[in-house]
Amino acid sequence: MPIDRVVINASPLIVLFKSGQAELLPRLFNEILIPQAVWEEVTASKNDIAAQQLPNVSWANSLDVTIHPAIAAWDLGAGESTVLSFALENSDYRAMVDDAAARRCARALGIATLGTGGAIVLAKQRGLIESVGDRLQLLQDSGLWLSEAVVNLLKQQAGEGE
Repeated sequence: MPIDRVVINASPLIVLFKSGQAELLPRLFNEILIPQAVWEEVTASKNDIAAQQLPNVSWANSLDVTIHPAIAAWDLGAGESTVLSFALENSDYRAMVDDAAARRCARALGIATLGTGGAIVLAKQRGLIESVGDRLQLLQDSGLWLSEAVVNLLKQQAGEGE
């Protein structure tokens, strides 16, 4: 199934705005949902570029989400919990999360995920960007931790690996 709808967590939003790559989101996805808990987390710090820009983009759709009991048991943050709860109830949406615990929870419950690095690979596969290497470096420079192994895997998935 093609990835065209996402429910997105704070970390991907923040690093995409900080790295100047948030404009890829509406080019990649037909629908971008942001649970209210995530919206509040992103916009809490008024000095942050993501906090300043998120309220002004036309593609971001905020919604209220109730945390599913199966997700609540994992004791994740409010943002991750609402993103995964929505994706659990709406399987045609991909949960865009980077947090390792949230990704483990998603795997255990059969929730399809996409990380920020994976979105960059998707952008390359869809012909929206030329190369993932520089784009991944921008994410890292903006605070997203990616191991060398993950960077190599992402480059390989984009057809740029060895």
